[in-house]
Amino acid sequence: MKYLLFTLLLFVLNISPAQSPVILSQREQARVIDELLEDRLRNVLPTLMRREGFDLWVLIARENNEDPVLKTMLPATWLAARRTTMLVIFDQGLDKKTGKDKGFEYLAVARYDVGKIFKKSWDPDTNPDQWAQLGKLIVERLPKKIGINKAEHYGHADGLTANDYDNLMRVLPKNIQPNVVSAEKLAVGWLETRTEKEMAVYRNICRIAHSIIAEGFSDRVIQPGVTTTEDVVWWFRERIKELKLDTWFHTSVSVQRNESDAITSKRPQPLVILPGDLLHVDFGITYLRLNTDTQEHAYVLKPGETEAPEFLRSAFARGNKLQDYFTGNFKEGKTGNEILSESRRQAIDNGITPSIYTHPIGFHGHASGTTLGMWDMQNGVPFTGDYPMHYKTAYSIELNCSVNLPEWKKEVRIQLEEDGYFDETGFRYIDGRQTELILIPKPFASLK
Repeated sequence: MKYLLFTLLLFVLNISPAQSPVILSQREQARVIDELLEDRLRNVLPTLMRREGFDLWVLIARENNEDPVLKTMLPATWLAARRTTMLVIFDQGLDKKTGKDKGFEYLAVARYDVGKIFKKSWDPDTNPDQWAQLGKLIVERLPKKIGINKAEHYGHADGLTANDYDNLMRVLPKNIQPNVVSAEKLAVGWLETRTEKEMAVYRNICRIAHSIIAEGFSDRVIQPGVTTTEDVVWWFRERIKELKLDTWFHTSVSVQRNESDAITSKRPQPLVILPGDLLHVDFGITYLRLNTDTQEHAYVLKPGETEAPEFLRSAFARGNKLQDYFTGNFKEGKTGNEILSESRRQAIDNGITPSIYTHPIGFHGHASGTTLGMWDMQNGVPFTGDYPMHYKTAYSIELNCSVNLPEWKKEVRIQLEEDGYFDETGFRYIDGRQTELILIPKPFASLK
């Protein structure tokens, strides 16, 4: 009976049981999110705090005015900060007598625990002033370097409001106030670092995104001569909701075809998809607090065609080649601007016209970490492009190359984006990358 219900559910959702990646229930998602978070707090955060030299990190946010970093530390059932949420992480260092590592304290200046890790450290009945309790906890620990989320270059690391900063300084003695400094690099490190457990589930997340694109770019959704680009856009948005997923940006679908761009722009909008069109999609999902960002191409077969024209396949291969040049230059310690410059020079020397605008991905779509170009900054990105690349980080390999097509008497852009991961073993795509154009409709092997 359970299998019958499951099969019926798949039928209703229009999913093939053999092809669909598993999507967990809301309850199971919450369990996984909390397990991943506990692993990160126990095994990632201590290393990062010691790398950046902080012995105390304080995070403060008020309800409806979220700190992007603090939000990633909340349990799955907390969808936002509550009233004023205060979290304190303290490195207790080594025992002076035994030399043993005393580990880290995880404190919540709240009337209850915040998840399994942050323990309540405030009794409002004894001390009604929450800010005074925060100051007391900090002073008792005599930290030499106190990190706060105040940052000049990374928006995600700038979540402490001016009012909360003033309140924090008000409850700290003057001799401790100079110890309060920006935790920008610590916050970026926390956001950009991926764990083994996260990477174990990330492939499935990217696979879900790939499967939705494959379904959207098929004759199950697109009827050439009838379906518009906007129809496909909203199909993707509805599909995300049907599967109980979220997205972090609005999908886009565009067309390049064998006519001048001036003629295409004068056609009724949104464009009706026609045989011979080269389609492009920019699509992303959010699942288990991790994000995807994917751009792929499809070709709409003309009558009598069983594959895309060779000149389009050749153009697409140039996009893959640009990806190879680019990711082949990834190296720990290199800045994004160095990698960008090397990759552009290598591509141009090999006859490819590149545009590279790759960004970190993880808790956020356009995440914090090493920026590798922007579409309008191909000579380098100040500050975030100077940030060095670290191991155990994920990126959306976003780029394009312009290819002149004599057959169409114009240039087309091959715009690709696939999510990848960089660690001590090198770079890899999390769920592979597109190496062939998707065909609409997909030819049946039995029909010639």
